[in-house]
Amino acid sequence: MTESRSEKMVKSLRKMQTSAPDIEASAVVSVDGLIMASALPAEVEEDRVSAMSAAMLSLGERIAGELGRGDLDQVYIKGDSGFIMLTAIGEEAVLTALAREKAKLGLIFLEMRRAAEELVKLV
Repeated sequence: MTESRSEKMVKSLRKMQTSAPDIEASAVVSVDGLIMASALPAEVEEDRVSAMSAAMLSLGERIAGELGRGDLDQVYIKGDSGFIMLTAIGEEAVLTALAREKAKLGLIFLEMRRAAEELVKLV
C-alpha cells in the first residue's frame, strides 16, 4: 500500500526528531493555519499550534520586509522551558519545532532545513 502525502510528511518529521533528539515535537502547518501533518504529543493542541505558527510566520515575514531585512528565513522564540522554531516550507507551509531548553540550536536549524527541503516536495 502506498503512503499518503500526510504519512510521508509525518515520516519526515519523525526522521528530523530522531536526528535532533532535543526536538520534542514538530508540525507542518499551512499558511492558513491548518495542520497538514504533526508529530506532537497528545497533550499539545494541534489547532493552537497551527494557528499560532501561521500567525508567527506571517508576522515575521512582515517585520523582515518592513525593516528591510529581506526574505524571512527563520523565527524562533526562547522561553523559560525551551524554544519554538519556525521555518518556511516554500510559499505554502511552515515547519514548527518545539525544542528543549538546553537544545543545540545549530543542529536543530540544520535538521529543520533538511526536513524543509524534503517537505517542500510534499506540500
